[in-house]
Amino acid sequence: MAKEMKDDTTKSSQKEKHLLQKLHCSVKNYDWGLPGRVSEVARLARLNSGSQLDPEKPYAELWMGTHDSGPSFLGSNKGGEKLTLKKWLSQNPDLLGEKVLQKWGCDLPFLFKVLSVAKALSIQAHPDKELARTLHKLLPDLYKDGNHKPEMTLAMTEFEALCGFVTLKELKALLHTVPEVAELIGAENADLVLRASDQDDEGEVKAVFQAAFTHLMSANKEIVTEEVNSLKFRLHDESKVRQLTDKEKLALQLEKQYPADVGVIAAFFLNHVKLAAGEALFLGPNEPHAYLSGDCVECMATSDNVVRAGLTPKHRDVQTLCSMLTYKQGSPEILRGVPLNPYVNRYTPPFEEFEIDLCILPQGETVVFPAVEGPSIFLVTTGKGMINIRVSQKGHEVTEGDVLFAAANTEISIISASKLHLYRAGVNSKVFQAS
Repeated sequence: MAKEMKDDTTKSSQKEKHLLQKLHCSVKNYDWGLPGRVSEVARLARLNSGSQLDPEKPYAELWMGTHDSGPSFLGSNKGGEKLTLKKWLSQNPDLLGEKVLQKWGCDLPFLFKVLSVAKALSIQAHPDKELARTLHKLLPDLYKDGNHKPEMTLAMTEFEALCGFVTLKELKALLHTVPEVAELIGAENADLVLRASDQDDEGEVKAVFQAAFTHLMSANKEIVTEEVNSLKFRLHDESKVRQLTDKEKLALQLEKQYPADVGVIAAFFLNHVKLAAGEALFLGPNEPHAYLSGDCVECMATSDNVVRAGLTPKHRDVQTLCSMLTYKQGSPEILRGVPLNPYVNRYTPPFEEFEIDLCILPQGETVVFPAVEGPSIFLVTTGKGMINIRVSQKGHEVTEGDVLFAAANTEISIISASKLHLYRAGVNSKVFQAS
């Protein structure tokens, strides 16, 4: 009898271990990251896996998921070869849930990240599925997978980005106030912009934007250097007699980070977006963007496909970028989430692979994440508490830096010992609501 009880306890413990698993996650030290002493990525990475940090080295991204370029490992796997989450899921596919397995196979369809941004990332866009497959086939060394990469950024601190094209009205004004823009798009394109109207066919206006932007991004390096320097000296002189606009101040900041880069001028074409903590931005395929500063969590389809064309020392694929963009104009929508209960806000993009929940739980309170039909990844950024799953009466302590994989169909309850901030990434709930 005692043996049977012990066997039941062991089975329950093993099942519980499968349903909720601590992860050790990979870090990326890209040069745009914040130095270790002030980087949220560095702080969380140290707490997550006990790694030693260099206070001056840039810590840019913490990757939580199954992507081969930055895998997560099972935290309970002591000694021997480290077991990746991806390999473990291939051995235990039922943990993903039936619908996820049918739709995406034996892998997570999303990749979850934390970013700490000290200086601008490249002006870039992510291809849609069709283009991703083509690029991967033609240039597999540059475009390492055939998947699309829609993504959503949720600000942890004040966060700034460039995203999408300004309106036609704003572009026309630029030609009068920023002569360097007019110079780099050429007289013929400048004339087309000035003659265009919002009453024109939408396709015609987009064609005008595409011609002007492509001419700018394809400009000769010597001409770009000349115009960026001209902009810098002009704005320094004018700042003595007038207040510079936010976009002009940004251009000077970008010039310091990337001298003589065409992206300094290209920034005038794009919306300058400022997010407060708790606000989010969704970036669909083929939309231009560049993160500028701050800390955020980010979720995306599992891919690493990026087409770059400015503000970067990396490979630039100007022709592909300029041909793939939607050239949609106007400010992007800022997402503020939908409250699920007093403590949890949900941010839902128009893509199936992912959603993000933000939970802020006061001390001594309890929150329940109901069982869902797909897997989740939880990240604790502040505070500590106890986490429990329905099959177990035994709670597990969680604290900042903890990252946990939760299997499909697992109810999670959390009680906070101090004010707790945590994020959950999971498959878009709409997938499971569909008949």
